[in-house]
Amino acid sequence: MPDLPTPQNAAEAALLSECWDAVLSYADLCTSGSAAATQLATEAFTHGIGELRAATAASKITGTGRRALRLPRIPLLLASVRFVAATWEANGLGHRLDPDLRLWLHSDKAARYIGPPLHRPLALRGLMDMQEPDAVLLWLAEVESLPLPAVARRLGLDPAAASIELAQVRALFRDRCHRNHLDTPMDAHCRSYARLLDAVTRSPTAETPDDLSRHMARCVECAEAAACLRLHGGGLPAALSSGVIGWGGLAYLERRRRAAEAGMIGGRTDAAVDTGLNEGKPVRPRIGRTGILVAAVLVSGLALTVSLMPFGGSKAGGATAAQDESTDGQTVVDPGPSFPLGSASASGSNPKSGSGSGSESGSSGSPTVADSTSRPAGNSDQEAQGESSSPAGQQGGVTGSTKSAPPDCQVKYEIVGQWPDGFQATVTVTSTKALATWSLGWTFKDGQHVSQMWDGTFVQDDSHVTATAADYNKTVAANATFTFGFLGSWSGSNSAARDFTLNKASCATVG
Repeated sequence: MPDLPTPQNAAEAALLSECWDAVLSYADLCTSGSAAATQLATEAFTHGIGELRAATAASKITGTGRRALRLPRIPLLLASVRFVAATWEANGLGHRLDPDLRLWLHSDKAARYIGPPLHRPLALRGLMDMQEPDAVLLWLAEVESLPLPAVARRLGLDPAAASIELAQVRALFRDRCHRNHLDTPMDAHCRSYARLLDAVTRSPTAETPDDLSRHMARCVECAEAAACLRLHGGGLPAALSSGVIGWGGLAYLERRRRAAEAGMIGGRTDAAVDTGLNEGKPVRPRIGRTGILVAAVLVSGLALTVSLMPFGGSKAGGATAAQDESTDGQTVVDPGPSFPLGSASASGSNPKSGSGSGSESGSSGSPTVADSTSRPAGNSDQEAQGESSSPAGQQGGVTGSTKSAPPDCQVKYEIVGQWPDGFQATVTVTSTKALATWSLGWTFKDGQHVSQMWDGTFVQDDSHVTATAADYNKTVAANATFTFGFLGSWSGSNSAARDFTLNKASCATVG
């Protein structure tokens, strides 16, 4: 690690160790390769540090005592990833980015983040209107998915009162969003539903009238407002991540949830790190659960060069275009609990829409797994015995009926979030046999359609969907699990998928 002689350099190194895994996790979603992810995260961190410095200097000049920027540091740095990605696209470096992100950057959705403030996403405006300590608490608990006792310890809160404080912060966020919604320029039709929308989202038992449901199915802004205003039902994390981050927000949310469940999010929170940008406020240092994050930081003219191996994995680092084009390293973020021990150590993919373009491969240390796809799983025993429809007495002395073997796989299908005409689902598969690759098929009953998938690619033919492995999560050890997630659309009903098959062999469904 290079020498960091000045206090500001040391402070920014501490900020890097706190926020780097989150920044790299989102950068990995946004890029087409691991080297590009490292470069994007590095440039985004440099840009974010510049914004923090400028805001701190402005607050000292104006004497306000607080920064002009009101986002917590982690979402501020994630916004920097989005900004740098847009810069790459404008400067002819778009080939380093995920193809779907490139399309999004040229859409009206992306334009909202740099357009007039009153037209920006409601969740972003609501979070920016909150005091920073409240916003940090909300972000860490809802989006970074940290357990509330851990958040309380890290922010210096009373653990016994943390749940009450979080409930108050949620209500405060709703209030800010409600005010911003009323301030948003809207047509007369939307304005006529504003009061009703406020009323039905306040109560967990209130039913949404049919006319309001139909309106929200057509109006993005009103559906967005409903997601921010409805604090019950578990939709707040999705509303925050989608509104503040933008493209890939739900995929980022899923990665952070899995990382938190696996205990992979460590270090100090951005509220507790003395970054030199805290106006001299005292802080409490803390050692993270994942140990020391290895980082090399050189702050010279706001240039950061980073080489980091989080979570014990290896990362193909490099900042040149040639490295980006040739590197086929593994991903470095969030090896969630769905990945088997001893198999490829990687997590989360770019959210692809059936493109089939996985860019990261498993670690070179992965064990060799026998190819289980040469014949359908679960049929090997019967084929070896020469099972046929002939009477038992003609089967070489075998008598009696042959019992069907139990399924070699179990599938858990969960709808983790739902809104008018859309939903997010997670699929967890356990295989009793080792797999060299996997292909999971299922059928939708109600005509749902998959629109985006992460940790896999998909093809849909009418009601039947086939999800296939990404490059980095093909191999699965015996009795291990793998997980992927997707976004979909629905109309009328959204019942669970059925008739799951793994490599064309039937799977059991578990609740």
